Amino acid sequence: MSQNIKIDPYGFREYDARWLYKKDINQEGIENLGKGLGTQIKNHTKKNNPNVVVGHDYRSYSEEIKASLKKGLISTGCNIEDIGLSLSPMVYFAQFNLNADAVAMVTASHNENGWTGVKMGIKKGLTHAPEEMKELKEITLNQNFSYGEGEEKQIKDFDKIYKEDLISKNKIKKKIKAVVACGNGTASIFAPEILRGIGCEVIELDCDLNWDFPKYNPNPEDLEMLHAIAESVKKNNADIGFGFDGDGDRVGVVDDQGNEIFSDKIGLLIARNLSNNHKNSKFVVDVKSTGLYSNDNILKENNCETIYWKTGHSHIKRKVNTEKALAGFEKSGHFFFNEPLGYGYDDGINSAIHVCHLLDNQNRRISEIINELPITYQTPTMAPFCKDEEKYLVVEELVEQFQELKKNKTEIDGQIITEILTVNGVRFSFVDGSWGLIRASSNKPSLVIVTESPTSDERKKKIFDFIDNLLQKTGKIGEYDQKI
Repeated sequence: MSQNIKIDPYGFREYDARWLYKKDINQEGIENLGKGLGTQIKNHTKKNNPNVVVGHDYRSYSEEIKASLKKGLISTGCNIEDIGLSLSPMVYFAQFNLNADAVAMVTASHNENGWTGVKMGIKKGLTHAPEEMKELKEITLNQNFSYGEGEEKQIKDFDKIYKEDLISKNKIKKKIKAVVACGNGTASIFAPEILRGIGCEVIELDCDLNWDFPKYNPNPEDLEMLHAIAESVKKNNADIGFGFDGDGDRVGVVDDQGNEIFSDKIGLLIARNLSNNHKNSKFVVDVKSTGLYSNDNILKENNCETIYWKTGHSHIKRKVNTEKALAGFEKSGHFFFNEPLGYGYDDGINSAIHVCHLLDNQNRRISEIINELPITYQTPTMAPFCKDEEKYLVVEELVEQFQELKKNKTEIDGQIITEILTVNGVRFSFVDGSWGLIRASSNKPSLVIVTESPTSDERKKKIFDFIDNLLQKTGKIGEYDQKI
C-alpha cells in the first residue's frame, strides 16, 4: 500500500466496519474501502454500473468520510444515489423503495465521537455477514479493484418518503404519551415526528441535533440514557419511554413506572400481540434471550414457533429471512419485522411503533402488561476474559462436556439437562425452564455467560456456579467484567 493510505485491518468486524477516524483510517483509506466495496458489489450483482444508496449520520466528520467513500465507489463504476442525512433503517428502506443493488451507510452507531464506520449490504434487507466482511477485507487490503465510470445523483427529501411510509401504515386510536429520547443523535429529526404522526403525544428529550453529544452517548443500553428517560417518564406521567441509538436501528424501552424493560421481554410481549392476528408464525430470538418464549402459553395457543439463533444483528436478520419468520428479537434491542410488518431489517422507530400498537390493543398500562409475564431470575451478560486464540476451543470442549452430562443424566441443582442447543456456543435447558449459556464473544477476547431460572434466584446462581466451576478447571479463564 502507498504511504498515505491508512486502514487498520482490525476495523473489518464481523458484520460492519468501524475505525477511529484519522488514527486507524484516513480519507485515502476510506476511498480504498469504497473501491473494495464497489468491486464486491459488481462481483455479486454481475453489473457494470450497479446502483448504490448512500447515507450518513450526524457527526461532524461523517460527510467528508461519505465523500471519500463515494469517490471510491464511483471509480469502480457504481452509480450513487445519495439520500443525505439518514438513519441506517432509512438507507435499508431506500434500497427497496428505489430498487437499488446495494447500500452503504456511514455511521459508527452508538460508539463515542472519534469513531466512524460503514454498515453495508447487497441483498435487500440484509447486511454483510462474516463471509462478506472477510471477502471485502481481502479485496480492499490487496487492492484487487475493478475500474469503471460511475455517476452520482442526490435524492432530495427522501426522509419524507421514509417517514410517510411508517406513519401511513401505523395510525393508533389511543392517545399514548411517550417520552422520546435521542441523545442528540440522528434519530432526533425522525423519531418525534414519526411517533407524533401515528398519533402519540410526544415529550422530546435531547432531540436537538448536536454532534458533540453533550449529555451522553445515544445508546439505549447505557444506564445514563435510561435513567434520564425514567426521570422524564415519571415527571411527565407518561405511558412509555423510548430511547434510540445513534443510527436509529435499536430502541430501549422504559415503562410508565420508570423501569427499564429488557428487550427480550419486550420482544415476547410484541410476539404475543402479533400472534393473535398471525397464527402459525415463526419468531427468531438470539441465544441470550429469555427462555419464556419456548413455553409461552399464548404463543402455543396460536401455534407459533420460536427459534433460538446466533447473537448478532446480521445473523438474526438472515435467519428471519431464510425461515420466513414474522419477526426477530435480539436482547440488545435490534428488532426485525418481516412482511407484512416490515422489510426484515432492524428499525428502532418501527420497533417503538409496535410497542405503541401493543398499548393501543390493550386497556392496561405497560407495567401491568409486563407483570403478566412469568417472573424469571436472570443474570446480566457476564464476560470472563479468554484469549481470542483460545476462546473457541474452550467452548468446543465445553459443548462435549455438556453432551456427556446430558447423556449420563448428571444432575445440576437436582435437575437433569433436557435439551442442548449448539448453534452459538452451548445453551442447556432443564425441565423447569431454567437454562445456562456459554459462548465465545464475537468482538472481544472473552466468553459470554448468561443463566436464567423461572423457579428461583437460588437456582439461577447454582447454574452459574456450575458453569464457573467448569470454566475454572480449564485454566484458560481470567477476570469477569461483572459477576453475580
